[in-house]
Amino acid sequence: MRGFTSTAIHGGLNQADQYGALRFPVYDGAAFGAESALALEQAFAGRSPAHTYSRITNPTVADLERRLRELAGGLAVIGLASGMAAITSVILALCEAGSNLITSRHLFGNTLSLFAKTLQPWGLETRYVSMLEPASLARAIDSQTRAIFLETITNPQLEVADIKALAEVAAAHGVPLLLDNTVATPYLFQSREYGVAVELLSATKYISGGATCLGGLLIDNGTYDWSRAPKLAREAEKYGPLALVASLRREVYRNTGACLAPHNAYLLSLGLETLALRVERSCANALALAEYLARHPRVRGVNYPGLATDAGHRLAAAQFNHRFGGILTFDLDGKEECFRFLDRLRMIQRATNINDNKSLALHPASTIFAEYGEIERRAMGIRPTMVRLAVGIEDLEDLLADLDQALAAAPQPTGP
Repeated sequence: MRGFTSTAIHGGLNQADQYGALRFPVYDGAAFGAESALALEQAFAGRSPAHTYSRITNPTVADLERRLRELAGGLAVIGLASGMAAITSVILALCEAGSNLITSRHLFGNTLSLFAKTLQPWGLETRYVSMLEPASLARAIDSQTRAIFLETITNPQLEVADIKALAEVAAAHGVPLLLDNTVATPYLFQSREYGVAVELLSATKYISGGATCLGGLLIDNGTYDWSRAPKLAREAEKYGPLALVASLRREVYRNTGACLAPHNAYLLSLGLETLALRVERSCANALALAEYLARHPRVRGVNYPGLATDAGHRLAAAQFNHRFGGILTFDLDGKEECFRFLDRLRMIQRATNINDNKSLALHPASTIFAEYGEIERRAMGIRPTMVRLAVGIEDLEDLLADLDQALAAAPQPTGP
């Protein structure tokens, strides 16, 4: 079997292009013609793989999906407009009014907002537990639980849960485990091997390479029997292991218009080829910066699973093969000091997004968690003293120099 990068470069559709092109072309068209009315009927009935309309399937998107399927070892992949579109689609496919979803408050702010503010008024209950305690997860599950959702490494709390232990709890209760693997990607973490039912990715991040476009990916690992999911029981009778993907293609994905644009799929395919190289560099840079910040007298504390002092270090080392992602957080003396630090950065950009080629920094409490009140932010582990640094692939010496000069301007912390 080929290695990860070789598969990323040479995987996907293996057919000769009529012009000898070495890269799969971009099919930017919306509709595709059929040879006959019968052929069109067969396509719409799902009895042939022909493309009919790009909101349902598209050749360029399908090429990206095939590449990811090979890399992740999953059963099937669907490309979507964004990571949030991927999360929304799978929740809509599995849950209904009166059912519940179990997750943690330690999540990306927009994901929490989706569950608590967008879907809750439609009748979906969200139950919050600590994913560090498998026993508490087991106690929260009942007959109306449709899914369990967590992040591989939470953003920005950087909490690392024992995913295999959680998957065992989920399996014992017949509930699918959904994992947002954006921060680790299939390169660092093969979710199928840990019993995850569905892996979700914001391809906008590491996969795109340079934040060139938005995109999301949904990977059905083929580890869950969809006949046990109440909303998919009928599809499971007809489509078997492909029940979730068939339901998405023929209903939720199609009806919500969550499709990935063909040109974006092309850009994501380009980024995918260098994913492993960039993840390695980003992780190495992040670890070096975390160690530097941990020694800096003006920094109150550093949160990064790569540090030996981090509570999740041993588990993260085992799950992610001694690589710990490209995000870290650190605390200064207060919000004003955080803003002063951010304003003095010269190379590191003040911007949202993570896992870009460029290093990005922001103050989470006043930006991506701004819609929440102070008490809510505290429950989510978002402190007003916290700075999030998403580490890119620049030269380490330049990153260290930028941090050093920006921290030099911050006043000395007071107190212990």
